[in-house]
Amino acid sequence: MADAPASPAAASESHVGGSPTADGVKERDGFLPTADISRIMRKAIPPNGKIDKGAMEAVQEFVSEFISFITSEASDKCRREKRKSMNGDDLLWAMATLGFEDYIEPLKIYLHKYREDEVEAGDDAAAM
Repeated sequence: MADAPASPAAASESHVGGSPTADGVKERDGFLPTADISRIMRKAIPPNGKIDKGAMEAVQEFVSEFISFITSEASDKCRREKRKSMNGDDLLWAMATLGFEDYIEPLKIYLHKYREDEVEAGDDAAAM
């Protein structure tokens, strides 16, 4: 992972605006869509609350970096085990390895429910 900028001002200068990289791709292109971040953030604030564009961009960057961090660790595990496919259990393992134990149980419950829904959806499609 890259070293953090020396100051908050340096951090905002390096990312705000999505400056193009050497290959012409904007840095922000790799981030989750702002609309998705906005929808999630709005659920956590009062109906008359407002979200500053800078706050939205910061959360967008943090969430995208967090996902990359967890995924990278899970990917390393899969590579060591000579597997090409990553699954939800690999992501849970990575989160535990990286110190995010408090999130494991709720995510295990979500993953279990998700898998049940997938099976049901497959059964419904087969019945048609």
